[in-house]
Amino acid sequence: MYNLVNWISAWAIPVVIVFIPLYAAYRKVPVYESFVEGAKEGFDTTIRIIPHLVGMMVAISVFRASGAMDLMIGWLKPICERLGVPGDIIPLAFLRPITGAGSLAFTTDLISEFGPDSMIGRIASTIQGSTDTTLYVITVYFGAIGIRKAGYALKVGLISDAVGFIASIAICSLVFA
Repeated sequence: MYNLVNWISAWAIPVVIVFIPLYAAYRKVPVYESFVEGAKEGFDTTIRIIPHLVGMMVAISVFRASGAMDLMIGWLKPICERLGVPGDIIPLAFLRPITGAGSLAFTTDLISEFGPDSMIGRIASTIQGSTDTTLYVITVYFGAIGIRKAGYALKVGLISDAVGFIASIAICSLVFA
């Protein structure tokens, strides 16, 4: 079974890369012209989302530089440790919905400090894989298409991030403890 999964993994992307242009040619779709048109639309989208990205990056910087994140972590760390949650992963709960690069850097630091096979390393890795950068996604994608009211999407995204965080801790505790 393991060999089959490895074989599929090795061939999946090359097969897709070859299949799409062949199928497009079969359907008489002008492949190159369609690609160029899509690339033009991509540049337009990039220009439209830059203000949203800059605004989000400024807000993240203010949140971290003001000490608000450290204050929140200071309040939550004793409570979480009483519940059996390693206090060292709490900043990841705040960083992950905001920034993918920041949360990956923090996860890398945790793995460097505690090791990849430690409970903290396993929980951090699982959180990294089971949650998303909700605020980034809403800012960029909703901004790209002009959606201004993202209330329900934001609530559902943050709730799913919280569920992913809690589930990661619970599953790692069950599997690796």
